[in-house]
Amino acid sequence: MKKVILIFKILLVLFIGAVFINIYIQYSTKKYIFSNVEGVPKAYTGLVLGSMVFDNGNPSGVVRQRLDKTIELYRSGKIKRILVSGDHGQKNYDEVNSMKNYLVKKGIPIEDIFLDHAGFDTYSSMVRAREIFEIDDVIIITQKFHLPRSVYIARKKGMNAYGVISNPEGWYESYYNKGRDKISRVKAFFDVMFNRKPKYLGEKIPINGSNEKTLDQK
Repeated sequence: MKKVILIFKILLVLFIGAVFINIYIQYSTKKYIFSNVEGVPKAYTGLVLGSMVFDNGNPSGVVRQRLDKTIELYRSGKIKRILVSGDHGQKNYDEVNSMKNYLVKKGIPIEDIFLDHAGFDTYSSMVRAREIFEIDDVIIITQKFHLPRSVYIARKKGMNAYGVISNPEGWYESYYNKGRDKISRVKAFFDVMFNRKPKYLGEKIPINGSNEKTLDQK
């Protein structure tokens, strides 16, 4: 019985800790997150976070939302360069070229698009944005549920980061996505605390220079 009570107390402490971490991340980033393009401050770079792409190379709906909002930012003069960051860890699965191709088809100049092939998770994308692409100021484009965690990591890693909600109508705000991100916020808190290193870092490719080294498909 004592062991059961001890386990219960440990679980209760962990639960309370997770709740407070979620509250802290949400409220500490609230003032940096905008629901529309007009309100967000200008930044040199827009960072688009990857997600699922289909076997035919087309981005999924959640990614298209992010890309369409990025195009709006670019055309309104809010950003000058775009970094698409996602999973290209396998030859037959490529989030970043899918995003790049979508942007180019919509009229974005390819020379303004940089590809981060090793953005395997949100934390890695933020660390690499700062360490590899030497980004100082950034607008992060993703869904509402995903933004507090993204902006939190980016600002903790030294970037002057803002976020724009890519789904103001509430699409993709499912209980599953919101619940999963609550768990991910706790992980992000400890990733930042312990300064987790991404799987890959590598050669620096400044965002204000040439994107040639990031283009594996011409």
